Amino acid sequence: MDIIHLLPDSVANQIAAGEVIQRPASCLKELVENSLDAQATHVRVIVRDAGRTLLQVIDDGIGMSEMDARLAFERHATSKIREAQDLFSLRTMGFRGEALPSICAVAQVEMTTRRAEDETGTLLEIHGSEFIRQEVCSCPVGTNIKVSNLFFNVPVRRKFLKTDQTELRNLLTEFYHIVLVYPKVAFTFVHNDEILHELPAGTEKQRIEAVFGNPKRNAYTSSFVEIKTDTELVSVSGFVVKPEAATRKAEQYFFVNGRYMRHPYFLKAVQTAYSGMLANDYQPSFFIYFNISPESIDVNIHPTKTEIKFADEQAIFQILMASVREALGKFTLAPQIDFDTAGAIDIPAPSDRPVSRPQVTVDPHYNPFHTRNTVYPDKAPTGWEGLYENLPEPEETLTGPVWQYDGRYLITPRTDGLLLIHQHRAHMAVLYARFMDQLTHTRGAMQQLLFPEVLALPRDEMALMGTILPDLQTIGFDIEQLSPDSYSIQGVPAQIADRSAVPVVQEILLRVKERDANTQQEWREQIALSLAESAAIPTGKTLTEDERQDLVSRLTQLPQYTRTPDGKTIVSVIGNDELRKRFEV
Repeated sequence: MDIIHLLPDSVANQIAAGEVIQRPASCLKELVENSLDAQATHVRVIVRDAGRTLLQVIDDGIGMSEMDARLAFERHATSKIREAQDLFSLRTMGFRGEALPSICAVAQVEMTTRRAEDETGTLLEIHGSEFIRQEVCSCPVGTNIKVSNLFFNVPVRRKFLKTDQTELRNLLTEFYHIVLVYPKVAFTFVHNDEILHELPAGTEKQRIEAVFGNPKRNAYTSSFVEIKTDTELVSVSGFVVKPEAATRKAEQYFFVNGRYMRHPYFLKAVQTAYSGMLANDYQPSFFIYFNISPESIDVNIHPTKTEIKFADEQAIFQILMASVREALGKFTLAPQIDFDTAGAIDIPAPSDRPVSRPQVTVDPHYNPFHTRNTVYPDKAPTGWEGLYENLPEPEETLTGPVWQYDGRYLITPRTDGLLLIHQHRAHMAVLYARFMDQLTHTRGAMQQLLFPEVLALPRDEMALMGTILPDLQTIGFDIEQLSPDSYSIQGVPAQIADRSAVPVVQEILLRVKERDANTQQEWREQIALSLAESAAIPTGKTLTEDERQDLVSRLTQLPQYTRTPDGKTIVSVIGNDELRKRFEV
């Protein structure tokens, strides 16, 4: 008896959909990319219930004929390539011919489309790969695709979708991957009848500002440094932030030939260019665009097309690193001109004579950044800005009076001037050291709650909670699992007994996830840091003389007390010379 047989197209399409369409965001990506390949100048995305109920993409592209509209829903039907050799000269976003049949296999799809030269358009409706109808209709030029009830016929896949908030975040992430590299195309994003983004056509910098900027704050792009390098191999352009604008949660985007990509090796090139300029745990935001011959890359590696192979990665690594370094070097080394007094400066005219360069003796073994970090001994030291502060030596004992100013700073004299201490950060550093000691050597004191609090979590965070739960119990939490998606918090560390427990635990989970803390040491650091921030003295609190003296004493007993564990300045010094200069006139 023969046992091998061909699968029906509907089953084959569902199998393909398992790779291509994983969630509503995957559907958005495929449909919007099709709109861009159709030369659209305005793409409108309409979403309801984070894509579960409806995901609609409307464009003003070239549209399709009646025959093309029907053929577009067949597997491996595409207008992008005709032979295998075309894979090595791709200029379009899509090319596999899998997206539309995969979507139709797991959703209810309705499409209207019309070309400019046609008087009428075409309407098609397909549910779960089953053809429902095709008829002539009246519609504008372009294509309008409605995807309803995603995974209606695959309930197992639908069950694995996350909360609406998580799925919406994934939708916006895919949306950003596209709109940031197509600034000359206008985009609109609507969710549950609310316009979340209205992006007019413009430049790359204008598009970045429109996506990430906040009208109530300084321009997001004001801290950008432009990079631009053209070589025979590759052209690199875009923007990186100045070192002082780096944050713990950075926006980092690579694009190649109009396509978003992930590339850890090139990320290392950017990080290397910033070497020695950033405080611990801080990352630079960047938006970098590569333009390279299609023959030099391979995008046909994964259905999502975000993993791209380059023929000469090492050379591009060096070009990228040098380009970023050059941009940062121009920013940090450019002379700062005071335009109020520039008129009094006699600036000589340019000369053709060769310039005599000064001879400088350099010690190649000297590294100003090589200082021991006792809080994170396995990580880089404090960062470039530490070179410009006259910070105290840990060995010095402070015994003078301690004053408080503005509810946030402590001031105490020392032999060479005045020591300024950030009150909240100082207490945070003290608590961090205590929490880390409890996690590694002793157990923390617990305060029982009068009324237990219930912590509800999505499935992915439930798994993370199970991983870090033993350490949370060690530090003083009394937590028990209630159900497959919730925990009961019955006790908390004594230091946060006056705070609501649920937000504290949620913040811990968020930190561990955002820092991608995979080892016990890494997530212990994030637990201790999050608790320390929650329990530290709030800004504006008035301290007694004994409390001020005790805090300064505990702070200066730490092995490293000039910065918080996440790199923020705790202490600064106003030297005697600076004080005297202020009264010379």
